Amino acid sequence: MSRPSAPETVVPRTTPLLAELVAEIREVVQRGLPPEPTAHLAAERLAPSLGRPDLLTTEQCAGDADRYRQHLLHAEPDGSFSLVALVWLPGQRTEIHDHVSWCVTGVHQGQEHERRYRLMTDGRTARLVRAEDVRNPPGALAAFAPPGDIHQVSNSGTTKAISLHIYGADISRLGSSVRRIYLPPEGDGDVGGDV
Repeated sequence: MSRPSAPETVVPRTTPLLAELVAEIREVVQRGLPPEPTAHLAAERLAPSLGRPDLLTTEQCAGDADRYRQHLLHAEPDGSFSLVALVWLPGQRTEIHDHVSWCVTGVHQGQEHERRYRLMTDGRTARLVRAEDVRNPPGALAAFAPPGDIHQVSNSGTTKAISLHIYGADISRLGSSVRRIYLPPEGDGDVGGDV
């Protein structure tokens, strides 16, 4: 299991399209709506940019041979949102995790596999249950807010995958959007293997 590398510490270069996207996300976040509608509206703003070759710089598309790589694209000065690009080489994956805030994900290039989970409880104990496997092709979007956002993501394809993530938190300060890591349920195979 791999953890994301630390966000870029240098000031990221911004393409004109990325600057426009940040301004649109800022307008959505400044409305002060609850997390779930904010995530859905931010996803609507992200959708037209996915797959555009002028969105990211070459450096922002670079992967890491050891683990998936997180490129910090923007952190709003007031901490209200961040935008990152995650670059996945074939075989790379996250641990099973949930998030610190609302989140939007959009597949920019390649394909991601996602295994979603539910936390079941009887009031005394809790256990993780596999809910579904999803294949996310280029252009696929997801918007969600905790609780109920437990998943594992991987690139089980043969080419690089890049996804953009918008978080309602300051990832430059936190280093990651992950709130908790979960152990896989007994008998749960690798994500992506049977999608």
